[in-house]
Amino acid sequence: MAIEIVEGREVTIRFDGSRCIHARRCVMTQPGVFRANAEGAWIHPDAASAEEAMDVALSCPSGAIEVIRKAGPQEAAPRANRILIRENGPLAVHADLHIKGEPAQFRATLCRCGLSQNKPYCDGSHAGNFIASGEPAALESTLQIIDLVGPVEITPFPNGPLGVKGALEISSGTGRNTNRVTQTALCRCGHSGNKPYCDGTHKKVGFEAP
Repeated sequence: MAIEIVEGREVTIRFDGSRCIHARRCVMTQPGVFRANAEGAWIHPDAASAEEAMDVALSCPSGAIEVIRKAGPQEAAPRANRILIRENGPLAVHADLHIKGEPAQFRATLCRCGLSQNKPYCDGSHAGNFIASGEPAALESTLQIIDLVGPVEITPFPNGPLGVKGALEISSGTGRNTNRVTQTALCRCGHSGNKPYCDGTHKKVGFEAP
């Protein structure tokens, strides 16, 4: 799917449809800017201020929407890196994020059901097909919130889990702290008995993914 780039007076809006999970933060927050189901052009950057447009981008969990100001501050890495575990859904990452072979980014939703056709990103295939708690038991960690900074590298291991390297919090879908780590492996085959962590089950089920 082609990336749409729309120029406005104060901002440029970049929309990557292949990353969109239809969280609808854009159309519900700024329906004048993002006109759902409209014929022709549907992104209208000048229908809101630069600040309002940037707020929409910051609330987009998948990173499908990026807003670039023509003057003033740009989006920056969060003050604390985190991964939220969505109930029956993907891993929502907000971090100084580096996914192998791709430009640095700050927001992404990563598949954990094993069904996405756009791995490592979620494409919505989990809906109605995947059951997994977003509220795992909490684990103890010595890391403090102020420690959760710096780059986070995520490596999708071939036919295996998501390797994570970097300081971050693994939060429940409701925002509860469940763990803080500097390195871990997260299930992306959908079959681990220790979700969200990998337990090696991908080998038993013959999971295949680049």
